[in-house]
Amino acid sequence: MDATASTLKSDYPWIQFPLIISAAMYPMSCPSLALAVSKAGGLGFITGGLNAADLKKNLEQSAELIHQVQPPMSFENGTLPIGVGFLLFGNKLDEVVPLVQEHKPAAVWLFAAHQIAEYATWAKAMREATDGKTKIWVQVGTSVDALEVAKICEPDALVVQGADAGGHGLQRSAGLMSLFPEVSDSLKADGLGHIQLFAAGGIAEGRGTLAALALGANGVVMGTRFLAAKEALIPTGYQDAVVRVKSGATATVRAGLFDNLRGPNIWPKGYDGRGIVNETYVDAEAGMPLDENSRLYAEALDGRLQQYPESGQSATGTGRLTMWAGSGVGLVDRVMPAAEIVEHTRREVKEMVGRLGSKCLE
Repeated sequence: MDATASTLKSDYPWIQFPLIISAAMYPMSCPSLALAVSKAGGLGFITGGLNAADLKKNLEQSAELIHQVQPPMSFENGTLPIGVGFLLFGNKLDEVVPLVQEHKPAAVWLFAAHQIAEYATWAKAMREATDGKTKIWVQVGTSVDALEVAKICEPDALVVQGADAGGHGLQRSAGLMSLFPEVSDSLKADGLGHIQLFAAGGIAEGRGTLAALALGANGVVMGTRFLAAKEALIPTGYQDAVVRVKSGATATVRAGLFDNLRGPNIWPKGYDGRGIVNETYVDAEAGMPLDENSRLYAEALDGRLQQYPESGQSATGTGRLTMWAGSGVGLVDRVMPAAEIVEHTRREVKEMVGRLGSKCLE
């Protein structure tokens, strides 16, 4: 076991390799999903929610579920074997720090700050509140941001998110194949190669996982794949659409529209999101004014119009509500318990490594 793997096992004693991480997706990443992933040897994340009340509820539910686990999941440092993801523009630091201090999740994942300097403020507060027990992760989408974040807040880990990711990310980024090595090389050149790097964006099964590991990732993050976990807190129509989509390249799109529909866009400048092409997007492309599209979206939200595609319909171009998903959605073909997703992915990787052997060098 190399030094990085030893550090990971020390920080998260329950994990198995390759490390599979379930992304923090609001509201889908509920306590039962996160814990199921961690119990299977991965690392599951819940979200900080939209306010301190959401976070308090999620952490208390997580702690209760963990106490029911047999055999017990308890560790010398007293941390909860899950992580918490925070949207920095949407959460108030002074409100969430006491909750993190009380429950001590194994990691906090910081994302979407208005200014990069905010990551340093949050990292310092979280470390002080937990005596360094809670590890600091920061999500980045460029090598420039990765280097700046690494220097100013010394994170334990960076989540390197490529442009194929579902949900929100940078408008200007790149696919993991070029982005990840670029980030890794930049950090090493500045003497920061000790920072753990996790790959995110377009990974939905063993092949993508193995490719990310070959790029140098210490673990992989999957979001879209866990939308089709039995434990995910997701509407049935949305989950069905995720499973039915067959072409992630044509069935998903990055667009600011999905945020602009709801009124003033509260996301920091430079962010947009990838979701499944739906009736709302098709109408916008056909020239429907935003105010009319927003009205129809609101009517779908309160149930007066179709919300999500129904069985028998195309999974794209129907339904008005946003369905966040990455380009890897075409690889998701069934709903499974979260533990089976983790274990199946791990088996796929090990089987492929065994099959490859020296074949790639022949």
